[in-house]
Amino acid sequence: MKKDTYFRIVLLFNANKVYDRQVVEGVGEYLQASQCHWDVFIEEDFRTRLDNINHWVCDGIIADFDDPIIAKHLSQSSLAVIGVGGSYHQEENYPPVPYIATDNYALVQHAFLHLKQKGLKHFAFYGLPAKDHPHWSNEREHAFRQLVTSEKYPGIVYNGMDITQENWQHAQNRLSDWIQTLPPQTGIIAVTDARARHLLQVCDNLNINVPEEISIIGIDDEDMTRYLSRIALSSVVQGSRQMGYLAAKLLHQTLEGHVTEKQQRILVPPVKIVERRSTDFHSFNDPTVVQAMHYIYYNACKGIKTEQVLDAVNMSRSNLEQRFKKEIGKTIHTVIYEEKLKRAQNLLATTTLAIQEISVMCGYPSLQYFYSIFKKELGMTPKEFRDE
Repeated sequence: MKKDTYFRIVLLFNANKVYDRQVVEGVGEYLQASQCHWDVFIEEDFRTRLDNINHWVCDGIIADFDDPIIAKHLSQSSLAVIGVGGSYHQEENYPPVPYIATDNYALVQHAFLHLKQKGLKHFAFYGLPAKDHPHWSNEREHAFRQLVTSEKYPGIVYNGMDITQENWQHAQNRLSDWIQTLPPQTGIIAVTDARARHLLQVCDNLNINVPEEISIIGIDDEDMTRYLSRIALSSVVQGSRQMGYLAAKLLHQTLEGHVTEKQQRILVPPVKIVERRSTDFHSFNDPTVVQAMHYIYYNACKGIKTEQVLDAVNMSRSNLEQRFKKEIGKTIHTVIYEEKLKRAQNLLATTTLAIQEISVMCGYPSLQYFYSIFKKELGMTPKEFRDE
């Protein structure tokens, strides 16, 4: 039986970033699946360093080609190099190495179609300043402009500022100015989840209802960012792990002499959209219903009753119930009831909080009652729901 050839492989990624980390995880998935004999080097602090790159002793490299310095150093390397990065709309911009790319156009198209299917008619894009920033941000902006033009929708772009702790408040003030120029019921595509969080914070500060007035979707589905805002963020999931897997597979084939095409290129589409509250838009015609729904979302788990909703919108019960029936087809009580249950399901699915604590947080008077509601509505206990 032929013994596997031993190869020394360097991974050049800043694995402190979610995208890079997921690519590295994909490389690991290929190693586990193939059981190839690789000695893999990655910096202990997960940062990227190119010190003495010309004297490295290795057989192959998988590298983040979104970093222009890395791309410059490795494009003409005599080693087996696989580049990983974002796609380009112009062919001549691709690097002269085998390249695994996230499809930037498809990422933005997924986000755009998601917002469009919600019934939105106005669209905007919040990106990064064009100068000295990764090409993928400019590519996503270009894709947005193409999409709104082809669909004959007005499209508004704002790239904002480079944000630091020192200029955070100033940057948020400028972002506030921009958001207030947008027409009601605008869907905003943020270039990353981090930028989407800026939008959510500004809307919260301005008392702009999300998603009733502004709907927001990000790109990355970054867990950490998602938990830093009161409104749960919808996001496009990149195929980052698949990119890492394919990069490792392609490098393995190259090292074994099975790849002859030097400029092989693979575009990886997004995996899916994870829909959360920030794009849970319903095209209600009645502004009072919009106001009432927003109040219910923020207060359903605080034990509110129909009377508190009536007070919040200053309207009689018969009048508001009639409007709810017309717009939603449900009573105010039913909407509160469903919102509490939905929040409980989300906490069970996405956190490790104790079931007792979730019961209290969602406004249920006792754990026994919480269990009875789940059994009645879902045919299972909260624990069984979490296990599934």
